[in-house]
This record gives sequence, structure tokens and C-alpha cells, in this order.
Amino acid sequence: MPEFDLLDLLPKVLALLFTGAVAGLLAGLLGVGGGIVIVPVLFYLFGVLELAPQSAMHVAVGTSLATIIPTSIASMRAHWKRGSVDTDLLKVWAVAAFLGAMLGAVISGFVKGQVLTAVFAVVAALVAINMATPNGLRVADALPTSRFRSGLLGFVIGTFSVMMGIGGGTLSVPVLSAFNFPIHRAVGTASALGLAIGLPGAVGFAIAGWSVADVPPLSLGYVNLVGFVLIFPMSVLMAPVGARLAHALNRVWLRRAFALFLGVTSVRMFFKLLS
Repeated sequence: MPEFDLLDLLPKVLALLFTGAVAGLLAGLLGVGGGIVIVPVLFYLFGVLELAPQSAMHVAVGTSLATIIPTSIASMRAHWKRGSVDTDLLKVWAVAAFLGAMLGAVISGFVKGQVLTAVFAVVAALVAINMATPNGLRVADALPTSRFRSGLLGFVIGTFSVMMGIGGGTLSVPVLSAFNFPIHRAVGTASALGLAIGLPGAVGFAIAGWSVADVPPLSLGYVNLVGFVLIFPMSVLMAPVGARLAHALNRVWLRRAFALFLGVTSVRMFFKLLS
């Protein structure tokens, strides 16, 4: 990678700090997981820094997963204090999501960056459509009573979340809402699920990229330590703020605004794939 002086790097450092703040706020506010913001920002930033295209998305995803670990802990603690974490569901989904995350990390180590970009773009578009509707998709009046069937949902969420570099909330909150799960408990439980996804995901990406040459300096495999150090403090700081705001703001307009952001991000990534 080329060398950059301090004045050249300063805007990028500020962008990463701001990204961390927004990611943490959204993690606590909407339970969507900060990775849905972090991944596209890192992906385009690495492009500006002329990182090899075949590695850019992997490093963006791996670094995002690492930041999700402390952010999830901070967000989970804030929601736990408010009693909005469903421990019974978490016992089933955390194990299933952990196993799914391991599978997602293995798959990601073998596929090209374009595949991860396509997965992100498609899922982001689907989530945007779901969030743009007032109440989202409704599938049933309750989650499956079978622990296997319920756990299967967590497993799938864990697999795709790791491939996208997100903490699970982006997928688990819409899924739980589709089964008529109370929204505040869905957000709180999703915040805790991020740890079960981020930890195996980050370790898996670090291992998968360990011998790859085309990664930024100061990286552990596909996990860039500079991005991690700049993003996660602001994420941890803002996650409890988002959790408090979640109980006070108009969630319909928040969902619509975030749906617009996801829609634009998805379109841009599709164009990136076609260019």
C-alpha cells in the first residue's frame, strides 16, 4: 500500500471515528448491528487507499466483526438493565448462531470478495424493504415451539451475518418481528446475539487471511487493527445512548430513514459489482 502523510490520513481517521459513533448508536437504537454501517464505509475507504480489490471486502467484513464484540457487550449491558433481553431465547439462539458463524467464516475464507459484496448487497436490499414498511413482514403469531426449528433460524442468521460482517441484529430483529416478538425485546436480545456471532467470525477471518499478502499494515489476517482501534471506542460509547433513545424516539421514521440508507448502500454495491 502507498504511504500517506498525516494531513492525508486525518480525514480518513475522522471518518472512522464518526463511523464508530454512528454504528454504536444504531446498534443500541435499532438493534441492527453496527456492521451494516461499518462494512460499506471500510469497503469504500479501502478502495480509496488502493487496497487490492480481492481483499478489500474480506478486510472490511473481518474488521467489522472484531468491532462488533465490544459494541455488542456494551449494548447488551444497557438493554439487560432495562430487562429487554429474552434469556430463554438467547440460550437457544446464541449456541445456534455461534455454530452458524463458524460455518460462515469457513465459507468466507474460500469465496472471492465479490461473493461477499453480493451477499451484503442482496441482504441489505431485503432488509431495507422490510424496514420501509410500517410493521415489517408478519409470518406467524409466535416463534416455533420446537427448539430445533427455532435454533435453525439462529443458525442461518449467524451464517449470513458473518458473511456480511454484521452482528446479527440486522437479520434477527426483522425475523423476530415477523414472528410477532415484542420489538424492544427483539432489539435487546439481538444486541446480545452479536457477541456469539462477532467472536467466532472475527477469529475465523483472522485465520483465513493469515497468509494473505494483500492486506493493510497492522492487520491480523483479514482484521485490520487500525480500523478496529479507531472504530470500537466510539461504538462502545454510543451504544448505551442508542439503547436509551430506543425507548423515546419515533421508531417508524427511524426505520424509514435507515431503510433509505440501506437501499442506497445496496444499489452502490450492485454498481460496484457490475463495474
